[in-house]
Amino acid sequence: MDRKAIAAALFLTGAMAAQGVEAKTLEDVLKEKGVITEEDYKEVTKSKPVNFKPGNGISLTSPDENFQLNIGGQIQARYSYLDRDTDNDSSTASALNTSRFEIKRAKLLLGGYAFTKDVTYKLDMNFINISSGTTKNGGLLESVWLNYRLLDEVQFKFGQNKVQFGRQFITSTSNNQFVDSSPVTTAFAPGYDTGIEIYGKVAKGLFTYSFGGFGGVGQNTFRSSNDNSFNARLVLNPLGEMAYSEADTENSEKPLLSIGANYNFNTLNGTSGGGTSNLETNNLNYTKTISTTDPLSAPGWFGMGNSATVLTTATKRINNLQESVDFNSVGFDAAFKWQGLSLQGEYMLGQAKGSNSDNIVRAQGYYAQAGYFVIPKHLELAARYSYIDPNRDVSNDLWVETTGAVSWYFIGHNLKLQADYSNIHRQGRIASTNPSATANATDDQLVRVQAQLAF
Repeated sequence: MDRKAIAAALFLTGAMAAQGVEAKTLEDVLKEKGVITEEDYKEVTKSKPVNFKPGNGISLTSPDENFQLNIGGQIQARYSYLDRDTDNDSSTASALNTSRFEIKRAKLLLGGYAFTKDVTYKLDMNFINISSGTTKNGGLLESVWLNYRLLDEVQFKFGQNKVQFGRQFITSTSNNQFVDSSPVTTAFAPGYDTGIEIYGKVAKGLFTYSFGGFGGVGQNTFRSSNDNSFNARLVLNPLGEMAYSEADTENSEKPLLSIGANYNFNTLNGTSGGGTSNLETNNLNYTKTISTTDPLSAPGWFGMGNSATVLTTATKRINNLQESVDFNSVGFDAAFKWQGLSLQGEYMLGQAKGSNSDNIVRAQGYYAQAGYFVIPKHLELAARYSYIDPNRDVSNDLWVETTGAVSWYFIGHNLKLQADYSNIHRQGRIASTNPSATANATDDQLVRVQAQLAF
């Protein structure tokens, strides 16, 4: 092997690390430069019992290569300042405003394969779910699954995972273009759930599909009834497979386009008392109501659209008569990347129907976001517009959010510093203070700064 070529590759690797480009191993660089063959590359990489690669974490591999454990993590340290509108409240502004330092996410990520590379597993734990003496989202566990690969085109996944609904929700929170996801994603995506998924990619990712059946009550919980949830997602990548990652951190040399569609069906049973909060126990995103204690929390479309302040006539609300509720959700998404430019948007529809009353709540929402690297691979400016109508048959209930962001990527999404500013416009029925049919709209101002380490 040419010593000069190796020396040049070593120099190039060091220069890339110094400039903050995603780290590559020496063998990766040698393979890209054609210094070693594919066979040489496989021989070198398989001989390493311990390896590290950004995004895959630390890999521990058995000598016979029948077992592998990947250890990764994610830490998001965030500061948020919410300047709340006082139009509907006589309290002083300082009493309403929120200034918060927090660890938003602290995850231990485990994964790998066992016995054969066709049997893979994943175990993600978010310690924030059990911090501060309280339990959120049902507990510590997020993705916990076993996967069997028959072919690239046919794979089976068993366990708890993100329900494949909405491009932004499927994308890891470590790969967000803004400090956090759009409120539209939070309002419409079901969340995590436990079940079975059949999925695959065809023609090297030109087309992907996913069909799944789930318990239907969300993260870290289950029910014994016969009702279950069904989900389907189809994606077309006409210019080549596009990874689920926002912002064009790779400065893509060729344009990439992804177009997706998804459908979700679920039934939740009612309990005694009636009302939105009296559905059977669940951890689904779209049923979450507006919090009266945490102004930074994000509600779901049904939690807002079926609330007493939006539907002031009790007989028109679903579950007022202790009834089961059928939920149908549809979403469409598109994303584009090329030479530092990224565009992404989604449109979502939700409908809930009471089994006894036949009352219907219909919601819609969409967001559009764009970003561009003014310094390739490092400095990005981005903007986003979000719109939620939690009940299309009621007026004065819109949520409109406009956000601008600036991000510095030290090593892609693995190490970055982000800041964004949002104007949150909420009409009277869902106003941030004292909502009612006759209340004034509120315009809250939110500033967030976040540092992230992910490996």
